[in-house]
Amino acid sequence: MSYSQTHAQLLTWYEKYGRHELPWRNTKNIYHIYLSEIMLQQTQVERVQKEYYPNFLEKFPDLKTLAQASEESVIAAWSGLGYYSRARNLQKTAQTVLNELPTTQEKLIKLPGIGRYTASAICSFGHNQNIPVVDTNIARVIKRYFALLDSKEKEVWTWAEKFVNSQMPRAHNLALMDLGSLICTPKNPNCQECPLENFCQGKNEAELYTQNKKTEYESLELFFGILIKENKIALIRSTEKMYKNMLVLPQVEPIEEVYIGSFKHAYTKYRLTVHLYEVEYLEGEFIWRDIKKLDEAAISSLTKKATKFFL
Repeated sequence: MSYSQTHAQLLTWYEKYGRHELPWRNTKNIYHIYLSEIMLQQTQVERVQKEYYPNFLEKFPDLKTLAQASEESVIAAWSGLGYYSRARNLQKTAQTVLNELPTTQEKLIKLPGIGRYTASAICSFGHNQNIPVVDTNIARVIKRYFALLDSKEKEVWTWAEKFVNSQMPRAHNLALMDLGSLICTPKNPNCQECPLENFCQGKNEAELYTQNKKTEYESLELFFGILIKENKIALIRSTEKMYKNMLVLPQVEPIEEVYIGSFKHAYTKYRLTVHLYEVEYLEGEFIWRDIKKLDEAAISSLTKKATKFFL
C-alpha cells in the first residue's frame, strides 16, 4: 500500500507547524539527543527546554564528563525532575560507552535505562534511520489512523513500521509526534486541522482509540523537621528505592508551636501534604549542608520545594 500522498501532506504540515525551535532537534550531537529523550520521559517539554536541558549540558557537556562526575553532582543537576533512576542510568550508560553511543537499536537497548522507544528515537532523530518511533502521542495517531481498537503495543509498532516514510524517516517521526501533541490530542482532537483527516479510519470515533485509565492516588501527610545552625541544615541519607542515597529532610512528630508551613507534592501514586516544623534537636545520624549551596547537593524534589520556606 502506498502512503505517498499522506506522507507529503504530513510533512507539509510539519514544515509549517512543527516544533522546530526545540534545541535537541537542531543538533547532530547524539549525546544531546539522548539526554533530551531521557529528560522528556515524565516531564513537560517546556521545563526541559528552558531549565534542565541547558543546565545539565553546561555541567556535563559530553559523555566523558558525565561518566567521570560524582553521582551526587549528577543527582543534584537532576533535582526537581523526579524519577532519579533516569539520572543514575544516564551516568551508568556514559560509564559503559565512555565516548560514543552505539548506532543500532539492538546495542542501545542493552544499555541501562534505554528501552525500545529511546533506542528508536536515538536512531531516528540522531541518525535518520528508516525505523518507526512510537511514544504515547505517536501511538494515539497510529491507533486512530488505522482504527486499531484494543490493539496491543506490538501491533501499534508493526503498523508504525509500515507507515514510516523511508525517504524522510526522521521528519516523518517528528511530524507524527507533534501531530499527536498539537492536533490529535487525547480529548477533543482537532480533526479538521489534521493533515491525515481524509485517510483517517478512526476519526469519527476518535475517543474510542484513546486509553483513559484513571490513576487512583493515595493521600498522605508527612511531617519534617527543619534544624538550621550557622547557616547549615541537617539532612539524612535516604534509603528509599526512588531517593536512594539522596539527601532528604528528617521526619518528626508534629509540634504545632514550631510550625513553619505546608505544601502539596506529588510522588508516584501519592498526593502528599507536607508539613514543616522548626526543631532544636534531632535523633540519629544526619548530615550538615550549607543552605546557600543546596543547589549543589543531591536533594530530592520534595526537599527542594521545602527550601522555599527558609531560603
